[in-house]
Amino acid sequence: MTVNNLSLCYHNKLILAPMVRVGTLPMRLLALDYGADIVYCEELVDLKMLQCKRVVNEALSTVDFVAPDDRVVFRTCEREQSKVVFQMGTSDAERALAVARLVENDVAGIDVNMGCPKEYSTKGGMGAALLSDPDKIEKILSTLVKGTRRPVTCKIRILPSLEDTLSLVKRIERTGIAAIAVHGRKREERPQHPVSCEAIKAIAETLSIPVIANGGSHDHIQGYLDIEDFRRATAASSVMVARAAMWNPSIFLKEGPRPLEEVMQKYIRYAVQYDNHYTNTKYCLCQMLREQLESPQGRLLHAAQSSQEICEAFGLGAFYEETTRELDARRAKLLAKSPEEAEEPAEDTSGIIKMAIKFDRRAYSPQITPKMCLLEWCRREKLAQPVYETVQRPLDRLFCSVVTVAEQKYQSTLWDKSKKLAEQAAAIVCLRSQGLPEGRLGEESPSLHKRKREALDQDPGDPRTQEPAMPGELCKKPFVALASGQESPLEGW
Repeated sequence: MTVNNLSLCYHNKLILAPMVRVGTLPMRLLALDYGADIVYCEELVDLKMLQCKRVVNEALSTVDFVAPDDRVVFRTCEREQSKVVFQMGTSDAERALAVARLVENDVAGIDVNMGCPKEYSTKGGMGAALLSDPDKIEKILSTLVKGTRRPVTCKIRILPSLEDTLSLVKRIERTGIAAIAVHGRKREERPQHPVSCEAIKAIAETLSIPVIANGGSHDHIQGYLDIEDFRRATAASSVMVARAAMWNPSIFLKEGPRPLEEVMQKYIRYAVQYDNHYTNTKYCLCQMLREQLESPQGRLLHAAQSSQEICEAFGLGAFYEETTRELDARRAKLLAKSPEEAEEPAEDTSGIIKMAIKFDRRAYSPQITPKMCLLEWCRREKLAQPVYETVQRPLDRLFCSVVTVAEQKYQSTLWDKSKKLAEQAAAIVCLRSQGLPEGRLGEESPSLHKRKREALDQDPGDPRTQEPAMPGELCKKPFVALASGQESPLEGW
């Protein structure tokens, strides 16, 4: 898809701020539905983006930027193409320009993060670290303005002195950027510190380009009318809202916010329709629930380990099933049109034992997986460890794995969303063919428990305890919302 208008107006706009783990496609679309004029994606680091390949996802009607490990780093769609601003983390002008050229046909604007005070950003010379290097700031922004067809902006924090802040923003303006967003706090300050409306106002009165006021959620913005009050107090052209919009994206509605339950259900629908990873969906919902995390619904959300379980926690189980069927049918239709792209694994498939199996993690113990059971059986039988060969289908980016055990190949005929799930399915095919336990609840292999007990009894210095875990054997618990009052990764931007 291509954006036709080359200019994005930053005057008198309501803007969804860039927020780590929050500014993904479902949240951006939700904010647009509720009245936001412009939406920023979360900060994405230049080095990570430069590893990505641009993929048109016909099944979802999206454009995906996909990392070498097949993870979608940035996903966008036609609905937002004239309103989404791509924010990057960078400390190098040439890398920044390479990223801008990679994404410019799919976004409306390019922004450079110069305000994030977190170590994961500043330690690479990005974010707020740039504020101490005006020469680098000027080079990055000038290079982008000259080299990309999209309007360029940046987001900064104020410096210790107003004089230094004004000197910096004047220099930034001279690079030719379209607008500047100002978070009215210093680098070391956090949301509990008061935002400086006076500093933002001084910047707005000094510059001729639009100034976007940011940082008002804690002190000023609790509802729609407060957004305009904050704009007047700062004399800014527009207002960028972060945490207040994260808590309830319907804050952009003139008529007032919608009930949180309604907002969350609408968010979940977007998340399912656009195949958002369940851990990201869960994180955003936890931010919305906040003090209600200990409610029955909050506990169900906390326990959810898939998009389906999240939907069930919010009474959307039927919606999940229907949407999944529609997506599967759409993929099947696309595959029927492009059979050459839907080939089975390239190797000779004769002699492969196949079953139509998918790995449903809810049916298995969280400590024991089919791959673990198969590896343990091979060790007991003194066989070489299983070898997995996994391929990805280009059209819908689904995976299929073939496992080889004792020179026999096993494969599930059902393609899956991830490499790990496809490998587990292949392991199940092998185990069931041999009539072996596969780790299902109530059917766990006693030998695995024995190995665990032996490992616990070993001396920590015993070399056997240093054996690395096999891929897929460790189950990482997804990050969930912090308790009320604790700082989340996005706060302080």
